[in-house]
Amino acid sequence: MIKSLYIRVVVTFLISVIAGTVIAFLLSTWIFEDQLNENSHINIRNFGQDVVQIYKTLPLSEADAFVNNMKQLDLYYIRMYEPSGQFQTYGKAIDHKPISVTKEQLQKVLGGAVVEATPNGLGTVLLGLPVQTAGGTRAMFLETLSPPAAAAVIQWGTIFATSSLAAGSLIILIASMFLVRPIKKLTQATKRIAAGDFNVKLNIKQSSELGTLARSFEDMMKDLQQLEQMRREFVANVSHEVQSPLTSISGYAQALKNVELPDQERGRYLDIIISEAKRMSKMSDNLLKLSMLESQSHQLQLATRDLDEQIRRVIVALQPQWSARDIRFELDLQKVQVIADHDQLNQVWTNILSNAIKFSENKGVIHVRMERDVRTVTAYITDEGIGIPLEDQKRVFERFFKADRSHSRKYDGSGMGLAIVKQIISLHKGDIALESKMGQGTTFIVSLPISPPTAG
Repeated sequence: MIKSLYIRVVVTFLISVIAGTVIAFLLSTWIFEDQLNENSHINIRNFGQDVVQIYKTLPLSEADAFVNNMKQLDLYYIRMYEPSGQFQTYGKAIDHKPISVTKEQLQKVLGGAVVEATPNGLGTVLLGLPVQTAGGTRAMFLETLSPPAAAAVIQWGTIFATSSLAAGSLIILIASMFLVRPIKKLTQATKRIAAGDFNVKLNIKQSSELGTLARSFEDMMKDLQQLEQMRREFVANVSHEVQSPLTSISGYAQALKNVELPDQERGRYLDIIISEAKRMSKMSDNLLKLSMLESQSHQLQLATRDLDEQIRRVIVALQPQWSARDIRFELDLQKVQVIADHDQLNQVWTNILSNAIKFSENKGVIHVRMERDVRTVTAYITDEGIGIPLEDQKRVFERFFKADRSHSRKYDGSGMGLAIVKQIISLHKGDIALESKMGQGTTFIVSLPISPPTAG
């Protein structure tokens, strides 16, 4: 089996050209053969009638001399048979093998019949005519010498077929190199990508299907490069987030083995171990939840409820966090019912409001207001906290990303809350954005369709 595409293209073309040339040659020869045979029959009949008329008009000796000097003998060969079987020839039969005349054909012509045959193929005709002379009836057999027209057609056809095959073969050999070269580049690029090298430039500028394939391949390569970068960051982030609590748990567990450790210190170490274990458990739950939300099989449990009432309930549930720091809420909520998965939306408001509380100053104010139009409801949650740097604002929705990394110790969290929020809102065909200024606070803007497209 041929594995090389280049060889396969060349062989396929050659087979096609050879087969097409042979078929075209045979077909054209067959068509021309009928036409040439018909023309040859007409011409030789006319010439034969002329010769017969000469023998009727002139004496035998003069007729023989006249026929022997005719210019048409360059095209025709004549044999004049006596009843005894002897014959006299007229014309130049150089390099020409005369057609055999059978006794049956001779007797028919001497009996007054006409014999006509094409025994040797293209353009060759044998014509037998009776000739009345002073010495009695003779049988004249005329045959065409190698017809120049037929020979030219055959020669031209052969040269044309050979030239077409040679030129076509040369062209396809060159064209196949340009055809296969982009595919070879794609193959080499695929191998490099499989080896982890995404810095591949194809430089294929064709506008054909191959060019479209190359551009699609480059887009795929960029996506794979981004995915690989995300994968590496994800592994690094998970390793970092897991390593920190594991180090604390391991260290404090080792310290608990000290029998002389005071009970107060022992209790504090146990509290730290429990806290770090809960932190790991929460991170694991968030990972599982995000994975579930990103899976295509996840289905929203849609129901119609009051969105404003849900936000109020989340704020009440978070009261231990904000009341201990004298943070207050200013609400501007109007009654709005939406069709949504309210268990998932509860996670959205919990995560956003928890962040607002976390990054607010003590005795700060958090503003929550809602606006609606015919199709959409928009919630604005604004804190007066530390703010988010401009260069980090586009990345806050990435998993494990912490906008204020210098405060990562002070403000606890794994950096997955907003990634979960983003995914839940996307599932509801909504949108989330933020506005922030350093030292002045942050506003999260959540837009949701009142009735999402997935709802019946």
